[in-house]
Amino acid sequence: MATALITGASAGLGLEFAWQLATARHDLVLVARDAERLERLARQIHAAAGVRVEVLPADLTLPDDVARVAERLATTERPVGLLVNNAGYTTHQRFVGGDIDAEVGALDVMVRAVMVLSHAAAGQMAARGRGAILNVASVAALTAGGTYAAAKAWVRTFTEALAVELRGTGVTATVLCPGFTHTEFHERAGIDKDRLPAVAWLDADAVVATALADVRRGVVISTPSVRYRVASGVLRAMPRFAVRAIRRR
Repeated sequence: MATALITGASAGLGLEFAWQLATARHDLVLVARDAERLERLARQIHAAAGVRVEVLPADLTLPDDVARVAERLATTERPVGLLVNNAGYTTHQRFVGGDIDAEVGALDVMVRAVMVLSHAAAGQMAARGRGAILNVASVAALTAGGTYAAAKAWVRTFTEALAVELRGTGVTATVLCPGFTHTEFHERAGIDKDRLPAVAWLDADAVVATALADVRRGVVISTPSVRYRVASGVLRAMPRFAVRAIRRR
């Protein structure tokens, strides 16, 4: 029975990853800031699925906390076979005139932590000759959507490069690029869901199921739903001045 470590596990896609992996009989290591929420979730999952659930509270804006998670990933005792770098958020502010500390914190979570944890996991997995890393990015990575899009663009490119480097080791790297998904992420970001048509929204269970299926098949870029695969193709084909014009609107 493989062990999966999930960051941002207490809510949104991370929560859905935890439940689907537990249902598939994976033991879990759950990482998030809220220890009480994690403990409650661990009890619920263990009672429902019967798998072992380890709780590792950590604030990924803090280097020492990231180091503790990396240490868990690097260990060969109950080794982690799947890392899901899911933690992330948007600052929901303009960069110019905004709170720079908030921007740096978001960068720490979505870029620095992803790099450090992927490094720890890849080393341990490659030594054993098996494993998988799943990094959550976004279709926003192809847009000019501010610092959140920039961070996700880094995740996308980094994961592609990691997949190339890991080829032949028995370890895979997949980047998940969903569009708008029904989770509390958008509520926290202050995004009015009613401003977008229903067709724009994906369900979290379908997004996660697609991502895990793609991980099993060794897919490098996982984009759930035909409509977002089409949207991604259009964004890649558009001149960048047109992409920037969409952002201005």
